[in-house]
Amino acid sequence: MTCADLSGWQPRPVPPRAALHGRYVRLEPLDPARHGDDLWRALQGPDSDPLLWDYLPYGPFAEPAGFAAWLAGNAAGADPLFFAVIEQASRRCVGLLSFLRLAPRDGCIEIGHIAFGAAMQRSPASTEAVYLLAELAMTTLGYRRLEWKCNARNTRSMRAAERLGFVHEGTFRQHMVVKGQNRDSAWFSIIDREWPCRRAAFERWLAEDNFDAQGRQRQRLAQLREDCGRA
Repeated sequence: MTCADLSGWQPRPVPPRAALHGRYVRLEPLDPARHGDDLWRALQGPDSDPLLWDYLPYGPFAEPAGFAAWLAGNAAGADPLFFAVIEQASRRCVGLLSFLRLAPRDGCIEIGHIAFGAAMQRSPASTEAVYLLAELAMTTLGYRRLEWKCNARNTRSMRAAERLGFVHEGTFRQHMVVKGQNRDSAWFSIIDREWPCRRAAFERWLAEDNFDAQGRQRQRLAQLREDCGRA
């Protein structure tokens, strides 16, 4: 591997606290007053995902007041920088995610704290939500490295990272103590030279004509990424 010349490198801007618009979802800076009730229903309601909180360092929440306080604390911070996910069709808030571990000097940034309601999981909406943050970081702001980390026992998050085009770099053993248990952390990344093909695959997969009348995908994201790499 050659050493890249970064003599002209400049620190990247911090992501703005501003909305991002997609076909299926809109990302808005987290606002507990506007998003809190919808998020409680999506993440804690009777139809929520029972496994959602298993590998997150917080939750589940026994009552709305505790959840509201948690949202308020997250909304006030800049790292992590939280976004609410608004479903375009229903205009309801159906999940949240964030940037975190911002390192503008090095051009490194992470996507995490992902909590999607059950209806959003395994859907174009969930893919687009991650894509919108990745596009902002890698294309608009010019970051060099986009990270994804998760508990190494969290097979759903591991599969999601790989499907989305993140490269598994390894496992940090005994990285954290979370909810009274050891956490080995799996690390994934996309770097700048990989992003153009990832970006093209995301955009082709999210295109309206990639889905049939029943909403089933015509081409898989991984296949589109492979096709781009061969082009």
